[in-house]
Amino acid sequence: MTLEKIQADFDRLAQFDDDGWNHNNHYIPYLLSRAPVPCPESLEIGCGTGMLARLLAQRSGHVLALDLSPQMIRMAQQRSTGYTNITYEVGDVLAMNFPAHSFDCIVSVATLHHMAMDAILLKVKDTLKPGGALLVLDLYQSEGLTDIAYDFASFVVSTAIKLIKGRVRQSPEQRAAWEEHGRTDHYLKISEVQLVCAKLLPGARVRKHLMWRYSIVWTKPASRVALVQPRQHTRRNIPDM
Repeated sequence: MTLEKIQADFDRLAQFDDDGWNHNNHYIPYLLSRAPVPCPESLEIGCGTGMLARLLAQRSGHVLALDLSPQMIRMAQQRSTGYTNITYEVGDVLAMNFPAHSFDCIVSVATLHHMAMDAILLKVKDTLKPGGALLVLDLYQSEGLTDIAYDFASFVVSTAIKLIKGRVRQSPEQRAAWEEHGRTDHYLKISEVQLVCAKLLPGARVRKHLMWRYSIVWTKPASRVALVQPRQHTRRNIPDM
């Protein structure tokens, strides 16, 4: 999928985003509970209309929120007028030159599958400060019997939550927009995500969730320099001459 196609799809989808419950937003509390404290500088990759950026801004000194879609950014700015610590920008994170160790927290929801996983994880790894956290939620492609069981459970849970929350059916226009986008979407299998993370983010926790989602939680190791404690010198009692 090209960047132009992604931008066009989400410019079209922006009009349907009401910040209400969906499969992605369901896991936002899970991600936020793993954000570092304190958290002076945060980055969100693929911010959409800014729901997560606004929540992150309540616990972060400053949030830089990026999206490829100008329409998503326009709506995010309109909905964030009371937040002076959020900067919204239209842009491709892979094309941006951030100094190393720029952010205490980097968050992304349902966006990484639009990029080469190796490239974005290497970018994030360099951009995070030592001790900083990467928090990812994305979609996966099912594989094997275990995922078939997960798919069934996900359908039951998703249907129940929608009934409880009174979620209305999508309009024909909204359904058509998502179907058009889905025709060119591609998701990794959980096993593929685990392999990439094992290679690039040692110690990362990859967890499968219901409703066809997985998460990556990774804390960048602290600098070795910071871990080395200065040697304590003891003063010897030298007799006076």
